Amino acid sequence: MALHAELHRHLGGSVVPRVLWRYFERHRSDLTTQFPDYGAFEDFYTRPRKTLAEYLELHSLVESVQTQEMLPYFIYRLIRGAYIFENLAYLELRYTPYLRTPEHLPMGERIDRMADIVQTVGQASQVVDCPIVTSQILCMHVKLPYEVNRAIVELAAQSRDYVCAIDLAGGDDLYGDRLHEWIELYELARSLGLKTTGHVYETPMGQCPDLLPLLMRIGHGIQIPLQYPELLPDLARRGQCLEVCPTTYLKTGTMSDLRELKTVFDRCFEAGVEIAICTDNAGLHNVRLPFEYETLLTLDVIDFEQLEACQEAAFRHAFAWPHSARPAAVLGSLFDRKIPRDRAISEPLPV
Repeated sequence: MALHAELHRHLGGSVVPRVLWRYFERHRSDLTTQFPDYGAFEDFYTRPRKTLAEYLELHSLVESVQTQEMLPYFIYRLIRGAYIFENLAYLELRYTPYLRTPEHLPMGERIDRMADIVQTVGQASQVVDCPIVTSQILCMHVKLPYEVNRAIVELAAQSRDYVCAIDLAGGDDLYGDRLHEWIELYELARSLGLKTTGHVYETPMGQCPDLLPLLMRIGHGIQIPLQYPELLPDLARRGQCLEVCPTTYLKTGTMSDLRELKTVFDRCFEAGVEIAICTDNAGLHNVRLPFEYETLLTLDVIDFEQLEACQEAAFRHAFAWPHSARPAAVLGSLFDRKIPRDRAISEPLPV
């Protein structure tokens, strides 16, 4: 059984439609009245949007119900599904803790409550019967004021037991006017020893070349090989990895055909830039990580050798994976001990 690493999954977009609908039925029936039945809700929740901005509006629907009290409910179901249906050995969950605090409170009180959110998410992610290595990435957000985003960076640095990195989210077309803030905050994060990723070059409007040297991984980044391939040698030199989330680009209107990703993979492999294949928002997309693999293989975007390289890269670039190798290497060594080499089947038998 292959075990996988997921490096880019948003807590808000990870809730599968059926789980969210059941929650609404039991606790927020006011949110179901606009839908005649579950099928209509699932269609609304998972259908493609025209733009990234329209797509991101869906996050607010889930964030509003992911309160501190209800986070364990959602996270348990998330972890259970990831373990049983996706064979995940490693999972990084990213979210903005400020957006899980009560909206009616003053900003200062909401900032103070963020630490409780991080602890709740961390404790809820430790599911005994689903042994997955988990960690959190705290997201700064383009729509939040500087004070809140700085507090998020500082909280990440103070929460090393649960948090492995920071991110910047909220639509990469909105970064430009505040670019100096993001550079300052990423420099602060690096000075505090935090690991970094960021949503940049996801859309044609997401050019942020000044942020690239501050990122250890790049959230999406598909426009670099598509439009700015001259940047790829620098990415390779810095050892940066792209977090490519195929279904997202259909759901946000960024691509109309996933075959366009072949250029992304081909140019990155040629330049020595590694890619981790991810889901981004598995619930919003109603997909799981193995489905993303299968789709890329079926469309001939990648071959099996390239898929294995991407799976290896995911563990290699995982911010909190505690081992020097991926699980397959450990299982392989156990296999070697139990079965003599001359008895192991190395080639498929003829049919």
